[in-house]
Amino acid sequence: MIATTLVGLVAGLASALMFASITSGALISLLLINLAPLPLMVAGLAWGPLGPAIGSVAATVVIGSVFGLPYGLAFVLTNVLPACWLSHLVLLGRAQANGTPLPGRHEALEWYPVGRILLWIVILAALITTATLLTMGSDGPSIQHTIRRGWAELLDSAGIASKDATLDVLVLLAPIGAEIAAVLMLTFNLWLAGKIAATSGRLLRPWPDLKSTALPSWMIAVLGFTVAFCFLGGLPAILAQVLTAGISIAYAMSGFAVLHTLTLAMKSRIFLLVCTYAIVAAFAWALLPIVLLGLADAVFGLRQRYLRSRPPPLPGS
Repeated sequence: MIATTLVGLVAGLASALMFASITSGALISLLLINLAPLPLMVAGLAWGPLGPAIGSVAATVVIGSVFGLPYGLAFVLTNVLPACWLSHLVLLGRAQANGTPLPGRHEALEWYPVGRILLWIVILAALITTATLLTMGSDGPSIQHTIRRGWAELLDSAGIASKDATLDVLVLLAPIGAEIAAVLMLTFNLWLAGKIAATSGRLLRPWPDLKSTALPSWMIAVLGFTVAFCFLGGLPAILAQVLTAGISIAYAMSGFAVLHTLTLAMKSRIFLLVCTYAIVAAFAWALLPIVLLGLADAVFGLRQRYLRSRPPPLPGS
């Protein structure tokens, strides 16, 4: 109990310092603030939920006392809530029907599906992005005006002419980019926290099979609704664009899982995967086929079809 509390307090303090580093104006603070949930996630996955809960309360009190209530609320929304809730979901399990005990300390448990954890990441990222947008205004035009003014000032400071057409594109892409960045950073933090806990031998669950990551089937209908709402205009359209971006990047992650599965028997599997990741990293539009692959798997069950007819695995695969 004492050790768990101390670990939680240290994790909370580390997270608070990383979050507060943004006030320094240093370039590295952009990295630190994005990794701020990591210490709390590591503590949650390796020592259970009690320590991070205690550390989160202490860190929030410190942030709120030093920087004010708005910073405290921002810390809770961007760090405490995602770290504690996602860590809880990762460790959520129930006994399997007719399950047989597994070797080691893990019993025969059915763990919370990775796809549903990914769905929660999209929801949390949407909450963070929406809260950020609402600090810029209470309606669509005021939010867009604030974003446009910010981009214009940034371009002018960089000596780049801020043309109206360019600003229109940047205003449209800003909420979408913010949502995608939030999804990716929360996913990366959770993955890295799991790797750290697993490497230390303290991960409180078996490592999941990420190739099986799949979103709930009803998310296709949700995606269709959000796409339709994107054309309404105003604040509803902005929020719909945020959700559409989040769900789309989640399907992209599912698409990569499909790709990892469908290439299991290929001799050039590593080369193909590396080339795919490199192309996507270099050209953002290349992510669209991966999203479509994830959607195709959700509709047609590509992985299930492949695994049912899968040839014998290659030696060493």
